[in-house]
Amino acid sequence: MRVLIDARFTRTDHHDGISRYGASLIEALAARAEVTMLVSDTRQLALLPDVPYRLINSPLSPAELFVARRLNGLRADAVFCPMQTMGSLGRRYPLVLTLHDLIYYQNRTPPGFLPLPVRLLWRLYHLAYWPQRLLLNRADVVVTISETTRSLMQRHRLTRRPIRIVGNAPQPGSAVRDPQAPVEKTLVYMGSFMPYKNVETVLAGMAGLPDYTLHLLSRITPQRKRELEDLVPAGARVVFHNGVSDDEYALMLRSATALVTLSRAEGYGLPVIEAMALGTPVIAADTPIFREVGGTAALYADPDSPEDFTRAVRTLDDPAGWKERSAAGLAQAATYSWDKSADSLLEALEEAAALHAASRNARTKRAQNR
Repeated sequence: MRVLIDARFTRTDHHDGISRYGASLIEALAARAEVTMLVSDTRQLALLPDVPYRLINSPLSPAELFVARRLNGLRADAVFCPMQTMGSLGRRYPLVLTLHDLIYYQNRTPPGFLPLPVRLLWRLYHLAYWPQRLLLNRADVVVTISETTRSLMQRHRLTRRPIRIVGNAPQPGSAVRDPQAPVEKTLVYMGSFMPYKNVETVLAGMAGLPDYTLHLLSRITPQRKRELEDLVPAGARVVFHNGVSDDEYALMLRSATALVTLSRAEGYGLPVIEAMALGTPVIAADTPIFREVGGTAALYADPDSPEDFTRAVRTLDDPAGWKERSAAGLAQAATYSWDKSADSLLEALEEAAALHAASRNARTKRAQNR
């Protein structure tokens, strides 16, 4: 099967969630199909696997409205985009689009790296569901990354198209931590500092954990850092790293007591499964998506209760309890892999090709009967 995959959402310096999702699927699917990537900046190739590519316009360019005209000539059996915004005007190929989550309907602050005009459109777009329906219904098949998000999509009737699951997964090849090695009294947070991530409750919970150090690993703006620093309880130890490499991240996870997140909304929550894959326990907000991804392995806390978070951390003070959570996390992480996700994506692409052919044949018959 000849597949075009839109890799234009790949970052040029470091992966974010969508960037890693697309790159990982490309690498796994390339072992199963003839894959060509679409990129808009050759610097993206540094974070992408070594497969053939085509250089086309940016997905934020006005030319995106007509990108299908360029893709038609490439004669792919199917096209996959890890977002839902790909232009499709005049397309003559099967198309699979992706919706990761519905976070921004309740939290309308757009990602800061987007240009100002795009951020303004972003806010307007998320004021109602009908623009999302217009985008998704242009596809033959829609994929999302969790059962939780699929249920929300169905509840809000976001598309008439089949919705399939192509999940996230931990990166392969990472060395699992030694369960006999000393466990440092450190807590690790990996994620943005947008309001819905609820880092404030984690900070408040540190008031009851003076013997622990909380490491906030992600990049942060000076203004947001000052806001959060003002919330650090007296006596609490909190370190702002303002970005770490993948190797540094893995190294900190392998020695930490737990990865922590009290985010109120996620499409998947990739750091949860990344930590579990290394054998590091997880403390997460008690929400449907974290229950889905973390299963019975994670510890859960009320995202509105700093005290509940503190109690969850304290349960890991017991070495036997810590080892039990570590082993359970490894077992839970093993249920996810990019190979499984690539198999699911290939099935979705084949389904899209069949639906597209059936639709084309139906149109031909109607035209003949006129």
